[in-house]
Amino acid sequence: MSEPEIRGWCPGALTPMASADGLVVRLRPPLGRLSSAQARAVAAAAVRFGSGEVELTSRANLQIRGVAEADHAALLAELAAHGLVDPDPETERARAIAIAPFYREAAEITSLANILTEALRAAPLPSKFGATLDIGSAPVLAGTAADLRLERAADGRLVLRPDGSATGWPVTAETLPAILTKLIGWFLETGGVRNGRGRMRKHLIGKHDLPGGCNVAPALPAALPKPGPVGDGQLAIVAFGLMPAQTLSALADLSAEIRLTPWRGVFMPGLRALPALSGILAYPEDPLLRVHACTGRLGCPQALAETRALARALAPKLAAGQSLHVSGCAKGCAHPGPCGLVLTATPKGFDLARDASAGAPPLRPALSPAALLATPYPFGAP
Repeated sequence: MSEPEIRGWCPGALTPMASADGLVVRLRPPLGRLSSAQARAVAAAAVRFGSGEVELTSRANLQIRGVAEADHAALLAELAAHGLVDPDPETERARAIAIAPFYREAAEITSLANILTEALRAAPLPSKFGATLDIGSAPVLAGTAADLRLERAADGRLVLRPDGSATGWPVTAETLPAILTKLIGWFLETGGVRNGRGRMRKHLIGKHDLPGGCNVAPALPAALPKPGPVGDGQLAIVAFGLMPAQTLSALADLSAEIRLTPWRGVFMPGLRALPALSGILAYPEDPLLRVHACTGRLGCPQALAETRALARALAPKLAAGQSLHVSGCAKGCAHPGPCGLVLTATPKGFDLARDASAGAPPLRPALSPAALLATPYPFGAP
């Protein structure tokens, strides 16, 4: 298998990433939410400067793809006019915080997000180092990649937990800055960053002892929500995170606030019903909710095959509860963690592995898309 290029950083608005279909411009809206006016602006920009779709990521960000280099400055000016561009790349990087979207009171979320952002901005951390703000009664972002997790214990206390540890430090809004500084300082001083890269979980696997007091467990995680009514609002999920620009505009007409989620969808607080809209998966048991796929060869120079058409065609062949990741290369960008079934593109076809991440040693190597599609149950009888 050819080795993919590991770039070690993520695109931003100010630092876009070149891909096969043009520049990838990633937006990190403040507090992970868009006003209706901002949502309309993003939709219009995606049509004017990009592919006509908005891509929702597993980090609760959104991307505009297919931007020509000559149009980047004009796109930035359009986004900046709606408060969607940071003053510099360091501030942009520091807002790598995924926020659980189901909160009712914004004041506490805003305060804690600002504390996390300042701590990430002040330290020389890798570009992919990030956090989750997940302070509901039960965490819902346990499956979202992060290095620092701010959660709530069963007794209601806030807990700052380093990813990879089962426990964390009890904190308040007043004590959080000092403990963040201590934890990030420990990570840096014990060699957590090498050659500009480093993740907390991998560092802990290296048996580095955490500072004392890390002894409070968060509440048990909640089940992932399904599309439709959630709490006082509506959760909308789109296949592979691809939302047509006109759908985003339609959502802006329905809701004054749109919150991004790490499940490749959006949450609209206060919305009582959601009409049928292009791209939105309305059926809670739709197998596409259990399928992940990267942009594939059309959009990525490292991908070795088309992915999303194959993933969509294979979705109905999944047994109940099975999940599938179709990856164009061994990097596994669409789903970095293990998946029940994973197909990794190689020069000879797709390698199939189970309960693994992309690039894992295959149980069945070099499968052709035609063979997979011709088999009624390519992953086992339901």
